[in-house]
Amino acid sequence: MDYTAKNFDAVDFGGEVDYSNVQWFQEPPPRPEPQPAVQPYVPTEDVIRQNEAFEFALKAAPNVLYGRFKQYGQLGVLAWCSEFGEMIDSLKDLGFSGNMFVATRVQALKTCEDILKLKLEIKMQIILMYLSSQVARLRRFLDGGERQWNDYPVPEFPLDYRTYTS
Repeated sequence: MDYTAKNFDAVDFGGEVDYSNVQWFQEPPPRPEPQPAVQPYVPTEDVIRQNEAFEFALKAAPNVLYGRFKQYGQLGVLAWCSEFGEMIDSLKDLGFSGNMFVATRVQALKTCEDILKLKLEIKMQIILMYLSSQVARLRRFLDGGERQWNDYPVPEFPLDYRTYTS
């Protein structure tokens, strides 16, 4: 079986094609029509209020987290992470509908940095990992994976098992 994909049915007798009667470039190519002017985006009052509410909530989020930590300890952080996850879902809905303002996005990224700068003494590493995953989830949505973030807290798992056994 021949796998060269040559077509043996066609016979080429050689010789040149006569192009002397062909008139080249007699008509100019058709010009493309100009694109219609795009109408500027004018958000509704509801969208403006929703973005302002998210900005307010994002500005308050680090203070609320710190207050929950002072009031309830590590379990307060766990409960706050659940509420923060709900806010992330709502922010994602806002963004996917095309109604998120740049100011809301910038505030959300700043909030993520502020949350990770808080000095919370969290001993339960699973809560620390859950908090970091919520922040990472929001950052991935807002940034699209364009930037590498290195400000996450490092979990302090015991690495040498022999120090905890007899």
